[in-house]
Amino acid sequence: MSIVAIITARGGSKRIPKKNIKEFYGKPMIVYAIDAALSSGVFDDVMVSTDSLEIAETAKKYGASVPFMRSDKTANDYATTYDVLEEVLLEYAKIGKKFDEVCCIYPCVPFLTSDTLKKSYEEFKSKKAIAIQPVCKFPSPIEWAMKIKDGYLVPNDVELMKKRSQDLEFAYFDVGMFYICKVDSLLKERTLVPNKTVPYIIDETECQDIDTLEDWKMAELKYKLIRGNLNA
Repeated sequence: MSIVAIITARGGSKRIPKKNIKEFYGKPMIVYAIDAALSSGVFDDVMVSTDSLEIAETAKKYGASVPFMRSDKTANDYATTYDVLEEVLLEYAKIGKKFDEVCCIYPCVPFLTSDTLKKSYEEFKSKKAIAIQPVCKFPSPIEWAMKIKDGYLVPNDVELMKKRSQDLEFAYFDVGMFYICKVDSLLKERTLVPNKTVPYIIDETECQDIDTLEDWKMAELKYKLIRGNLNA
């Protein structure tokens, strides 16, 4: 079995300019994904799919491969992650390289560790899964969700609001860090999360969306706390 890690790093970030290579505690953000993938020892190839020459040079400097550049078709605002993965796998096939499994890793994951990648892959294999996806538990029951209507708080479901938390099932959300999948299932179902995807539950300390400057600042604070370096 062979597996490739594909780090998807488009160059056109608008809310945080050059987000994927913006410095985060001493190194470009994408390097955390590259380091975690390389150090895990799981992958036969760790590559970066990008349309940016600057990102490509950074990726290669830190040990990832960039065997080809992303096309204009998969670099626009409407291309999906699936579109990117499909293109990479087809381009590899053109040069005679085929993989049985694929791991898509997003580039802004400073809390992702090699240990998480390794353990999730071991679970993927031990369960003979088609795919595995990291998820995190919602901190409170989603059944207690509320909405604002005409300026007032209104329960989404009045009856469920009456239930005790211990009587409700835990709910989980996609942390948007990585996905591991069998290539044939990915291409057949055209999704990163095919039927019968198994969960890999991670701690909330590893979860952090970084889409805005406010998110970035929160990630910096969180990184300080986790690393125990409050004076950094």
